[in-house]
Amino acid sequence: MEAYLDNSATTKCSSKAAKIMAKVLTEDFGNPSALHNKGMEGENYLKDARSKIAKTLKVNDKEIIFTSGGTESNNLALIGTAIANKRRGMHIISSPIEHPSVANPLAALEELGFEITYLPVDDKGVIDLKALSDEIRPDTILVSVMHVNNEIGTIEPIREAASIIKQKNSTTLFHVDAIQSYGKVEILPKKMNIDLVSVSGHKIHGPKGSGFLYISEKVKCKPIILGGGQELGYRSGTENVPAIAGLGVAAEEMFKNFDKYQNRLYELKDYFVDEVQKIDGVSLNGPLDVHGAPHIVSVSVEGVRAEVLLHALEEKYIYVSAGSACSSNKPAISKTLQAIGLRKNLLDSTIRVSFSVHTTKEEIDYALEQMKDIIPKLQKYTRH
Repeated sequence: MEAYLDNSATTKCSSKAAKIMAKVLTEDFGNPSALHNKGMEGENYLKDARSKIAKTLKVNDKEIIFTSGGTESNNLALIGTAIANKRRGMHIISSPIEHPSVANPLAALEELGFEITYLPVDDKGVIDLKALSDEIRPDTILVSVMHVNNEIGTIEPIREAASIIKQKNSTTLFHVDAIQSYGKVEILPKKMNIDLVSVSGHKIHGPKGSGFLYISEKVKCKPIILGGGQELGYRSGTENVPAIAGLGVAAEEMFKNFDKYQNRLYELKDYFVDEVQKIDGVSLNGPLDVHGAPHIVSVSVEGVRAEVLLHALEEKYIYVSAGSACSSNKPAISKTLQAIGLRKNLLDSTIRVSFSVHTTKEEIDYALEQMKDIIPKLQKYTRH
């Protein structure tokens, strides 16, 4: 038996997405910038994927810019808009619990002279909306807040945040990292007053190396990759047509069954949450109700290091992660867990369990059965 419960790190590519990728790689392999028919075939795949994705967000096709994934999307959104708008101001607002693909570009911008304000969060990881209102200034050019926290699953109040931002300064841009929410939690940029949205393909059963950035047509954003001017000038380089085609198919699949998939994920999560809390020394972090994402559970285990538990589960073919899988392959103390005020003795004793629409109850039952056996044994070796 195997239980893959690390779907926030990556998901299995859907068979339909893989099939269209193979076709593009081996048959319809033309460069979409070429003027002949083979090139037109490639261009048509781009148009089709762009249209499919735009429909999921209810935006215009030309507002979807394909990238190599979530990290590039976040970098383009932050660095591109900061540089393009710096004459209006050099103040940016974010939170202390952002993914490294947001936190590190912000740190780089700070070195270039931009001022970054980090909003406080409560013990569930929710940003302080009053602080947001207080911190917006005439020279605030950008606010960047993730939609769903990748470690504890908190759904941030982005609709309310957008309303505050636009009321306080209508020229301030709002960027949302939707890498963990797209396809699982509703996000409609135009309806919610969001200017930029980052998405990664491999979190929604698309291929790795695929992603996109929604850029509202009203937004000024400078490219950070220069060359032939592909992707409406925002992102030069020959497009990864096979991956983009797969991404379009995966997005269409997720949204075709959006309500069904979301309900199923919440059912799996609720079941896991109820059962795992029966184990002595186990506590959970982040919101466990509808204010938490349907697919992420943060589990702290008293007296057991996360890395030790991860490898003990791995020996039973159960796959989870310790913190964010994207930060590096070396576990480090989570800034998110520190920001929510988690007890020091639990900071390096926390794992993340994450589900997908393909996760089965049998997988969860197997994982729970093994955790109920493994955790008490490991706790006997608690450090004193």
